[in-house]
Amino acid sequence: MTDRRVFHDTMRLLLYNIRYGTGPNRFFLPCGGYLGDSTRNIEAISDFVASCEPDVAGLVEVDEGSFRTGHRNQAEQMAARLGHYHIYRSKYHAEGWTRFIPVMNKQGNAFLTRDSIEPVFHYFKRGMKKLIIELELENVVIFLVHLALQFRTRHQQLAELYNLVERTEKPVIVAGDFNALWGENEIDLFLGATRLTSANENRVPTFPSWKPRRHLDFILHSPEIHSVRFDVPQVELSDHLPLVWDFEVEPQRATP
Repeated sequence: MTDRRVFHDTMRLLLYNIRYGTGPNRFFLPCGGYLGDSTRNIEAISDFVASCEPDVAGLVEVDEGSFRTGHRNQAEQMAARLGHYHIYRSKYHAEGWTRFIPVMNKQGNAFLTRDSIEPVFHYFKRGMKKLIIELELENVVIFLVHLALQFRTRHQQLAELYNLVERTEKPVIVAGDFNALWGENEIDLFLGATRLTSANENRVPTFPSWKPRRHLDFILHSPEIHSVRFDVPQVELSDHLPLVWDFEVEPQRATP
């Protein structure tokens, strides 16, 4: 991978659905292998993420500390490996029934950043996975999402996400696992309404990692954000491939 330091004023965003560190489930283990020990694989994932030297990492499907992690928060572990700050939140609503279910009550999403984090948490009105993490940086706002598996619910969530994007004053990045099971055309209306563009211009598929056929993971951005380099490393540490994106934000003109 190209050294990020060759780009002046360039930031690097890494997006990765890490599947709770439980591996790719290439051999279709019972329960999808979700209940297996993740301690060894999360170390390999941490090493990979560190090798990418991201300024910001958006992580989907992170374990806060169930038995499969040895009761350790994976976001905290990975942040320590990078020397980054971290923020984690359950992807289910705090008042939902999932808070009573072992393992599920430890499942969420996270950000790792070089700079300190002051996130805002939003929740979709519909769907089981409700969390939206908003991260405001100096020149850009990043939203991290994991959309529903159900087609109708997914599009209702996109409508809610549109409202968040539209009232954000800074340039926007929307990143996450969109679960676009019916193809990339699912998000065309969302792109048209928000005027966002996909960083994955060639529509490189991201799932499953060992034989990618579907483009499920997206990084979408405002016109003021310029893509410098985009890569989908062929790393089989999860069932999804990671996305690594270098970008620059166009300086905003001061309001007179």
